[in-house]
Amino acid sequence: MNDPATATGQELDLLCVNTVRTLAMDAVQQANSGHPGTPMALAPLCYRLFTHHMKHNPADPAWPDRDRFVLSCGHASMLLYAALYLAGYDLTLEDLKQFRQWGSKTPGHPEFGLTPGVETTTGPLGQGLANAVGMGIAERHLAAVFNRPGHRLVDHVTFFIASDGDLMEGISHEAASYAGHLGLGKLIGFFDDNRITIDGDTSLTCGDDVARRFEAYGWHVGRIDDVNDLEAIDRAVLEARGETSRPSLIVVRTHIGYGSPHKQDTAAAHGSPLGEDEVKLTKQHLGWPWEEPFYVPEEALAEWRKCRKRGEEAERAWREIENTYAGKFPGEHQEWLRRLKRRLPESWSDSLPNYTPENGNVATREASGNVVNSLSRSLPELMGGSADLSGSVKTVMQDEAPLSRKHPENRNMYFGIREHAMGGIMNGMALHGGVRPYGGTFLVFSDYMRPSIRLAALMQLPVIYLFSHDSIGLGEDGPTHQPVEMLATLRTIPGLTVLRPADAAEAVEAWKTALVLDGPAAIVLTRQKTPFLNRRELAAQGEADELGRGGYVVAGADLGEPRLTLIATGSEVGLAVEAWKLLVAEGINARVVSMPSLELFMAQPVEYRETVVPPGSRRLIVEAAHPMTWYQLAGDSGEIVGVDRFGASAPYQRLYEEFGITAADIVRRARALLG
Repeated sequence: MNDPATATGQELDLLCVNTVRTLAMDAVQQANSGHPGTPMALAPLCYRLFTHHMKHNPADPAWPDRDRFVLSCGHASMLLYAALYLAGYDLTLEDLKQFRQWGSKTPGHPEFGLTPGVETTTGPLGQGLANAVGMGIAERHLAAVFNRPGHRLVDHVTFFIASDGDLMEGISHEAASYAGHLGLGKLIGFFDDNRITIDGDTSLTCGDDVARRFEAYGWHVGRIDDVNDLEAIDRAVLEARGETSRPSLIVVRTHIGYGSPHKQDTAAAHGSPLGEDEVKLTKQHLGWPWEEPFYVPEEALAEWRKCRKRGEEAERAWREIENTYAGKFPGEHQEWLRRLKRRLPESWSDSLPNYTPENGNVATREASGNVVNSLSRSLPELMGGSADLSGSVKTVMQDEAPLSRKHPENRNMYFGIREHAMGGIMNGMALHGGVRPYGGTFLVFSDYMRPSIRLAALMQLPVIYLFSHDSIGLGEDGPTHQPVEMLATLRTIPGLTVLRPADAAEAVEAWKTALVLDGPAAIVLTRQKTPFLNRRELAAQGEADELGRGGYVVAGADLGEPRLTLIATGSEVGLAVEAWKLLVAEGINARVVSMPSLELFMAQPVEYRETVVPPGSRRLIVEAAHPMTWYQLAGDSGEIVGVDRFGASAPYQRLYEEFGITAADIVRRARALLG
């Protein structure tokens, strides 16, 4: 190996690249777990991006106008960790040595909020690409809203790297099509064309012409025939940056496990350590000292660390732009800061609809739609739409035009029939900041976007899902569209708050609750009308704003300690109230609890929970969905009226009768439970 102290030009570049390669090899080998091959292959691209093309400041990873970098192929995490450490982020060499270990800042796949400089949690393939599209949408929208002639407050690029696996996943097709349709000119992706997956050569599974596929989506496509050609990387990136009317994909030919004498270009370099002998041979082949693992040449580190000075200068220049902007446009600047801090405007909820017995007998989806239109005026950062179901889920802001290529300032998003991409894109928008995304579809289709919902919960992103047609109550569309199991499965996702309001008033409160949560929320809505619950006449424990506590007594709070507590959610609360009236007329001391959020209720102090559901009361739980998540509350002495089979096609009233979920059925079950 050349003496690092005298390395210049191409020699220094190679030194910087090989530092990434060897750190990746050593970390994976020490952990005895991981993916060394892709970091070894992509090291030149990552080096060039971080040191020459990306606008970023390692001293301030949250700088608002930084370029974003998304490693969609999150299994190659050591590529990102090595780059972050070398560039000067708050990551040490010791952190790299703790790769994949308990409590480390370098987990097996990148995790947002854990490692400085990681923009999103990736690993499930295709998610990062969709996140990058969402970031690009947010950047373009905010630029259109806040920039003024001569004052570009928002002006950054989103870069991503995607693997063969990312592009095989269906979400990549959905998201790439949408990005091309919107003409996201500041979205630049790299396709790692190494032609290897875990099972072997990609010819086993696909023969796609990726370049032509993305051209058909409306993307500009560039090529780098050899990733080790740094000048070719520079040319391709500059060409992509000059293409401002459409997103760019650069097809990069790489060799997985580059430098490994026996494992380069094989699946053996993909998902397991090279082995000590092969690491030694590879380092010798690269002209690298092999006796000392995690060796970082001082000159390579010094070259990488120039990122810090460049980043500080870039941020300082932007801060000057921001200061000038604040002086000329103080109102807009204050709004910009408010959005970045995720503070709700003062009096944001004052204009929300007020429902009464006179106007409240509507489907909860209708009430939610009215909330959306109220918030469109008081919450300008709200952006969203549906997966081709805007009229059914009621997601359209009536005073807003569609977001489009020509009008990125608009807020109505038409995601098309792309539920999975919608979920991943909303995550990217939330990660970017400055906007509050929401998206709607039928509850049964939440499974199409479940991986994105799960990641939103893992990252605790403020994303709002509107899921309508929430039960067998949707009627004639039948079992393919009746979401029997979805409520239960959504409730099992840690960190996701599920809110199933009982009437129009609770639908308003569900939105108010969702907007102040620290993580994602699913608001689950009815197709059919629900009766307005007159809480004063029913002697409720409080008004609908008790929804924020997850559950409250909606009827019978004045009757003292009940023998029976009827617990219900959504449209079944009205049925439970009907049954309660019949039971009380028979002299049975009972109450009705509306429990729109089991998660929020179980998080309350035990003292509150016992005032709502007394320990000595028998419990009958009613929900037109799978009963699985309710057993914890039913206890040994309770019962559940639910649906544990697929539905059928018929008017919803007939379905409730056939499935035994009527007021009469509830009364019958209650009598039997009480003996």
